[in-house]
Amino acid sequence: MPKTSARLLSLLSLLQARRDWPGALLADRLDVSPRTVRRDVDRLRELGYPVVATKGPDGGYRLDAGTELPPLLFDDEQAVALAVALQIATTSGAGIEEAAARALNTVRQVLPARLRHRVDTLRFTAVDRPAARPDPQVDSGVLMAIGAAVHASEVLRFDYSPVSGTAPAPTSAPPTLTESPPAPSGEAPASATPASTAPTPPPPPRRVEPHHLVTWGRRWYLVAWDLDRADWRTFRADRIAPRTPTGPRFTPREVPGGSVAAFITARFRGIDAGAAPGAPVGWPCRGEVLLGLPAAEVLRHTRDGVVEELGPDRCRLVLGSWSWPGLAVAIGRFDTDIEVVGPPELASAFRNLATRYAAAAGPGTPVSPPPDDQPPPDDQPPGEQRPPG
Repeated sequence: MPKTSARLLSLLSLLQARRDWPGALLADRLDVSPRTVRRDVDRLRELGYPVVATKGPDGGYRLDAGTELPPLLFDDEQAVALAVALQIATTSGAGIEEAAARALNTVRQVLPARLRHRVDTLRFTAVDRPAARPDPQVDSGVLMAIGAAVHASEVLRFDYSPVSGTAPAPTSAPPTLTESPPAPSGEAPASATPASTAPTPPPPPRRVEPHHLVTWGRRWYLVAWDLDRADWRTFRADRIAPRTPTGPRFTPREVPGGSVAAFITARFRGIDAGAAPGAPVGWPCRGEVLLGLPAAEVLRHTRDGVVEELGPDRCRLVLGSWSWPGLAVAIGRFDTDIEVVGPPELASAFRNLATRYAAAAGPGTPVSPPPDDQPPPDDQPPGEQRPPG
């Protein structure tokens, strides 16, 4: 009996490893006769595993999807990967935190002692950078409804709630991924419209062709073709309230930029991903400076720039940002001598910031060097200090 049980587990592991298995190949891998394979398949079916027979010259078996979830079999690496993924899922913002925590406890209880020890040594706490407001949570049912429409290529209708309590971002702040384009020049903002005593009718539901459900900065977004505006838009999933039923099926379009990753990255940088060939690409503001630091030191802290070595303690840095003040601030974090090569807008941004910083410091403020008793962490540029404590 123990030999039969071990053989059933081996057979189940093989059936999960690939879609179709010829019967003769299964018998050879298990070192048994084809008749024994047939009997073992019948035993798996009695345990609830939907193993179906495939026709053909060789004949074989396939582990099909069933109506219930039978016991699963994972190898050591899969079990550890599942436990780690469930820990990460508790910070996904997808409204599945409690379910992920319960699933992690279930998986841990059935793990062998050797694997449970490995999982316990991998316990960690995900800590996000503090934000002015907590990240919005998305209902898992909303994500499932959006995902189903994307998978079926069906028009999605939904109500899109407005953002409340948002203040206009400064010019140096990065743009957020939102479906609403900026107002045309000279157009009055909505707040300038005189208040009316008549109730405002609710806006009509949005009608889109959903293409991709993506995450960016711990937020969920829907990338879709807006049928009423005839343009590509991004919608925050936490503001979407799907309506039923969905609309007709559609033929998926090609996302601008060639991929959803390129499209989302371009939107974050404020760039038109569908621009004509030969149009400028990359960050809207891009500048070149000379820094009094070794190239290797600058390269460690530059994720999206070009660094060229000019000497032992001198290098050239080409970097981009969403605004000229933002680019100047990013370069100033290196806390070294800076020479602006171009363009003039970058030099002007440095000049304006210098004036503001001098005014903020006040006249006669002594300048003290930063403490150097501790080196900066690897993810911070030289000169940027750790928080106290």
